[in-house]
Amino acid sequence: MDKAYILQRCNEVVKNTLMETLEISYIDVGEDFLVAKMRVNKRVYQPDGVLHGGAMVALAESVGSAACFIFLDATKFSIRGIEISANHVKSVRDGFVYAKATFLHKGKTTQVWDIKITNQESQLVSACKLTTIALPKN
Repeated sequence: MDKAYILQRCNEVVKNTLMETLEISYIDVGEDFLVAKMRVNKRVYQPDGVLHGGAMVALAESVGSAACFIFLDATKFSIRGIEISANHVKSVRDGFVYAKATFLHKGKTTQVWDIKITNQESQLVSACKLTTIALPKN
């Protein structure tokens, strides 16, 4: 596995997307995981000055979907998120949050991802679960 190449490709495809708008970048990959980070500042706040839950869900879906492209044959399949859930357990006002996606289930058609979002102190901020579907390309 060429980690540098995979991370470079993941970061190239975010141009002109929501991921670029949210400043999501992919920073680590392993045999069964992908990690992304997102800066926390006023761009991603809710009105009372903390990280918006929707921004965390967008981060979670972004890292889970990107992981699908790495760990499934994206030349043969179109990958789509079909369900996501999130339990936000801690507020964040600044710095970075990190999302790590790992497989819970790697089926031929559906995949289930465990995505933990943590702050800079490695404290859990949100626990997410993403279900994706791999649709054969025609």
